[in-house]
Amino acid sequence: MQEEKKPIIISVGGSLIIQDSINIEFLSKLKLILEEKIKEGERFILVTGGGKVCRTYQSAIQHFFPESPIDSDWIGIHVTNLNAHLLKLIFQGNSHHTLFGNPKIKHDWISPILLGGGYEPGHSSDYDAVCLASTYNVKKVINLSNIDYVYTADPKTSPDAEKIEKTTWDAFFKIIPKEWSPGLNSPFDPMAARMAKNIGIEVVIINGAHLDRMEDYLSGKEFVGTTISD
Repeated sequence: MQEEKKPIIISVGGSLIIQDSINIEFLSKLKLILEEKIKEGERFILVTGGGKVCRTYQSAIQHFFPESPIDSDWIGIHVTNLNAHLLKLIFQGNSHHTLFGNPKIKHDWISPILLGGGYEPGHSSDYDAVCLASTYNVKKVINLSNIDYVYTADPKTSPDAEKIEKTTWDAFFKIIPKEWSPGLNSPFDPMAARMAKNIGIEVVIINGAHLDRMEDYLSGKEFVGTTISD
């Protein structure tokens, strides 16, 4: 019996889905690309982030309850799942009828695309993507973000920041925050990064504004982005 093809796991940054309005252009391109890949027999698990909207809600909660990070996380989780529900509807016909819940539990799904957002406080949806990789024994995760590369420092404030095309997890840990906090803006959640290192997951960070780069990666071609592995 032929072994079932493993799904491709993509963490979709919330900033790509919505800023001041829903990014119809991005979602239309993503839909087109994935549907073409589905015709080739691929399956996908999409994990959605919260982005700017998430941080807007969290800012309001933190104003009233500055000592309650769990509440900030929970409202962010609801935003990620709202984004996931939006994508589930956009991909209807190819998407599973419900969102996944606990990413550490294997789900019984037949449709080409399974979707979900955050699950529990203490980390971002990046962590859920890594959990799913572990659950389905997948060794690579695509992280669609709004940056071209990981840099040695924030290029917006550090003119000397250098792009990083390939790096190790240990080197990556030196340039990101050590701990998670609600609304943290980091190329990849530090909790997710530690788990990825521990279980041997490779993460590629690609700017979702240029989905042709993801197409190159999926086709095994050279691509613009950052690869993090050991």
